[in-house]
Amino acid sequence: MSYKYIVIGGSAGSFQTVTSILAALPKTFNMPIFLCLHRLKHVRSGFVEALSIKSNINVVEPSDKEVVRQRNAYLAPANYHMYFELGNYISLSTEPAVNHSRPSIDISFASAAYAYKSKLIGILLSGANGDGAYGMKQVKENGGLTIVQDPEECQVKTMTSAAIKATQIDHILTSDQIVDFLVNLKK
Repeated sequence: MSYKYIVIGGSAGSFQTVTSILAALPKTFNMPIFLCLHRLKHVRSGFVEALSIKSNINVVEPSDKEVVRQRNAYLAPANYHMYFELGNYISLSTEPAVNHSRPSIDISFASAAYAYKSKLIGILLSGANGDGAYGMKQVKENGGLTIVQDPEECQVKTMTSAAIKATQIDHILTSDQIVDFLVNLKK
């Protein structure tokens, strides 16, 4: 398999795992990573900076119509849905919340699944609602690889459990196993 894109979603309790992933990846890791994390909609700064402190790759909040580049982690901006368009660029939207969330993991995962098909890895982490289950189903149905954090390890397992019920997940891994999987992806 030749995966070229990674989309990661999560909310409650996922920040530490995302930080661990970004810290473990080497500077030479060239796959773009899309991060759709539930966060407070009125807090517009500090999140990118916090993730960047330990990350070996560049972490940015994309602008609307930004072209996707290798060696970047793109964090969905607070209070915006993040879509992935054919032609390899990101679109932002202020459409209504989905699953009480903007950004919505379902929207990001489903649009990434449509744009990147079998070149996509979808990873769903700890979270307190069902956002992401439909998106993971779309990743699977479009030929992508699906990974969820082991619900028994999650601070809040509602999100990962909903995805497991929605579709056949390829891998159920602990956060350490997710990190190892990604670090060894190109080996």
